[in-house]
Amino acid sequence: MRILLVEDEPELARWLAKTLARHAGIVVDWADDGALADRRLATEDFDAVVLDLGLPGLDGHGVIARMRERDDRTPVLVLTARDSLTERVGTLHEGADDFLPKPFMVEELEARLLALVRRARGKEHPRLACGPLQFDTASQRFTVGGEPLTLSPREHAVLRALIQKSGEPMNKQQILDRVFPGEADVNLEAIEVYVHRLRKKLGGTGVQIVTLRGLGYCLEAIEPGDSMASPIA
Repeated sequence: MRILLVEDEPELARWLAKTLARHAGIVVDWADDGALADRRLATEDFDAVVLDLGLPGLDGHGVIARMRERDDRTPVLVLTARDSLTERVGTLHEGADDFLPKPFMVEELEARLLALVRRARGKEHPRLACGPLQFDTASQRFTVGGEPLTLSPREHAVLRALIQKSGEPMNKQQILDRVFPGEADVNLEAIEVYVHRLRKKLGGTGVQIVTLRGLGYCLEAIEPGDSMASPIA
């Protein structure tokens, strides 16, 4: 999962990014200015937004308004010290999806984010399941038909990104940005290698990674009678 954290307190932002990555495997991109956040949201793909209201450049209310004006339905969790009933109700009416006042427990923030992402995707197409392949967000483990799937840490990270977008294509740059931000030893060619390894490990499981020309990789369940062969990366 990749989220955009819009927060102008550097210490809080750095702590949240490290904690969410360590405990939940969430990749956190950070913007400390509302106008910058708006530009990124207009051009980049995120699973959710954690948004402070008191921001320089453009406040949180303005960020939400511009998102909804362009029909950006990315879930927004407002994180702020403003904890009045009027503030909460007003922010939700403006288009926010949830509200968590400061101070907060990071476990609650994580749970609320996962719930928002699940609801945004809908019950029929859960982000964390694809056919017999399941990802337990609590244990951070993959299983196929109930049996554990053994993966290296980086294979695990790539497959997690694909299952969060199951049924939708992701190109190599999107995977790189979502899974390995700032890691100099991982490039687009490395993504091809990890996908190739994952295809081997998913062989015969009823799940495959297909290549959609010009769009990227897509994790799909194999319907009965379909070919088990996957295109080469």
